[in-house]
Amino acid sequence: QVQLVESGGGLVQVGGSLRLSCAASIRPFSNYNMGWFRQAPGKEREFVAHINWSGSTTYYADSVKGRFTISRDNAENTVYLQMNSLKPEDTAVYYCAARGYLRGVSYSAAAYDYWGLGTQVTVSS
Repeated sequence: QVQLVESGGGLVQVGGSLRLSCAASIRPFSNYNMGWFRQAPGKEREFVAHINWSGSTTYYADSVKGRFTISRDNAENTVYLQMNSLKPEDTAVYYCAARGYLRGVSYSAAAYDYWGLGTQVTVSS
């Protein structure tokens, strides 16, 4: 059974940093491109970042470009999201998701096959 488990969320002040982790039980992990999405109350789930199977290519939403960094460790079956210079509008539940590597990159949540349950990030002003 495929499991994605996010961790690292919490409460942080404006300008602070958090590092999210997503541990995956899917094997082999390197057969999957990985994405981070977020969903704020009353809003649709939105794309945040994507990393390809090898970690060589990344994509970001314009709203987080230059502040967030996605990375992965295939030996540890884990994908990370380093979030710096956090803003109140970054407050959301953050989800990681997996998509078969042959299917390339996608910014649509509907295109991902597996999802975690999410971790809450709250940025206070």
